[in-house]
Amino acid sequence: MSAEVRILLADDHALVRRGVRLILETRPGTRVVAEAGDGAEAVALARREPVDLAVLDVSMPRMTGLQAAREIARLDPAPRILMLSMYDHDQYFYESLRAGASGYVLKSAADQDLLQACDAALRGEPFLYPAAMASLMRSHLEQLRRGVEPKANPLTPREDEVLKLIAEGRSSREIAEALTISPKTVEHHRANVLHKLGMRDRTELTRYAIRAGLIEP
Repeated sequence: MSAEVRILLADDHALVRRGVRLILETRPGTRVVAEAGDGAEAVALARREPVDLAVLDVSMPRMTGLQAAREIARLDPAPRILMLSMYDHDQYFYESLRAGASGYVLKSAADQDLLQACDAALRGEPFLYPAAMASLMRSHLEQLRRGVEPKANPLTPREDEVLKLIAEGRSSREIAEALTISPKTVEHHRANVLHKLGMRDRTELTRYAIRAGLIEP
């Protein structure tokens, strides 16, 4: 890692990015070298611009922070990843860890927790805010008690994209245009998503998408 810590910051609100950038750059030797307004732009920048850390908002248009995190975590070399969110929501937290993030920081506590989370991530250590740590421990102990293994996300990245757009109310033609695929391929992905999740219709898919952090409630 270079002496200067290079950061990619992604949030769809310019004012939020400005505030977070000010916090990040109070850390000595730290510079935000790339900013994105949505997940797709963040992935494209991460592929072009070598960075040490990606700080991603959980909920963004086009591609969510969770989807972007999964793509960025596959890069070689992959930067460390932190998720930012306004939601103290267990499901978002768990999905962030599954997506490859080192930590989950609430925007309401960013001025207190963000730099500490950055330091931990850059050391290769996880950062969990206190309520998340308590939730993780409760969930883990409950799963051990019941002998249940946590379920990983069964969907592919493309199926996640299709699910997000379905949950946003897009038609098959609109989804096809957004993803540059055919409507027939969209229907194929839709069928696979319904089968994998054991669901029947758009309403159930939308509820799942909210729980998984693909769209905002």
